[in-house]
Amino acid sequence: MSTTTTPEIVTRYFRAADAGDLDALTACFTDNAAVTDEGRTVRGRDGIRQWRRDLESKYTYTVEVTGTETAADDTYVITTTVKGNFPGSPVELKYEFVLSDGLVDTLRIAP
Repeated sequence: MSTTTTPEIVTRYFRAADAGDLDALTACFTDNAAVTDEGRTVRGRDGIRQWRRDLESKYTYTVEVTGTETAADDTYVITTTVKGNFPGSPVELKYEFVLSDGLVDTLRIAP
């Protein structure tokens, strides 16, 4: 992996997530995108919207981006520190974004 600048679509994702803007957040994804978080996978923009609603209803948290690496073509790993009202806070999480045609096609969030 090599250190790199964060792609614009990934920056838009984090900006929308921080603002709680579900429309802007879901617009970052392809129609059939998949998100894996907390051991479960959701698919499509409607599934992603519901995942974010569920997450925001359970937790209050902040995400600080601490690094960006290129894992492979169109795959970026963003290292973050997440602080909030959840067990184990703060925690370092890695957000693995796989891009397709300038949008997020796959997002995996894991320690």
